[in-house]
Amino acid sequence: MSPPTQWLSATETAAKVASGELTASRIVDHYLARIANIDREIGAYLVVSSDEARRAAQEIDQARAANQPLGPLAGVPIALKDMLVTKGTVTTAGSKILEGWIPPYDGTVVEKLRAAGAIILGKVNCDEFGMGSSTERSAYKKTKNPWDTSRVPGGSSGGSAGRSRRACVPRASAPIPVARCASPRRSAAASGSSRPTGESRAGASSRSRARSIRSGRSRAPCAMRR
Repeated sequence: MSPPTQWLSATETAAKVASGELTASRIVDHYLARIANIDREIGAYLVVSSDEARRAAQEIDQARAANQPLGPLAGVPIALKDMLVTKGTVTTAGSKILEGWIPPYDGTVVEKLRAAGAIILGKVNCDEFGMGSSTERSAYKKTKNPWDTSRVPGGSSGGSAGRSRRACVPRASAPIPVARCASPRRSAAASGSSRPTGESRAGASSRSRARSIRSGRSRAPCAMRR
């Protein structure tokens, strides 16, 4: 896949998949290879869902071959901030409190993304329960700034910012635009593709947030704007 294709917008990617110019499988394989080559240095991903992503891409390619209708995001890869509850995928909100928890359901935003045909490549790092501004407060690892690994990418959506700028996936979810995640004194500015969907309440305690995420009442953003 050529570098210009790598930087296609979501709209352009979906259009090329719908026209047959690109296959969803080819796109997914490209970005999984990028993750394997780059993320060891950056540390953006907590989970990479390779098998699930390839299976979803194959289903989209088969649907197109059968002239079945495709969703508006069919074939567009996306990484989800680990605050978003994702069925069948370990979801921790960056906390050891939720280590190993595999949700039995999708959050609303994840349901809508799947219904639109987006392909989830994995979950990306964040400050624990979204309470931080550098992604140094994740319980699992620190995400590095992709342009200068001596700096931080900002937060709490540092995993989203880190993967965006090095094209480990063209889209990543975040409660605020990842372009705003950079801390001016400690991180180089990072730009991304996420749209504002609201912020989680900073005053909530970590323990109450853990209970909220388990019960589906998280104050983390859980709905796409219409």
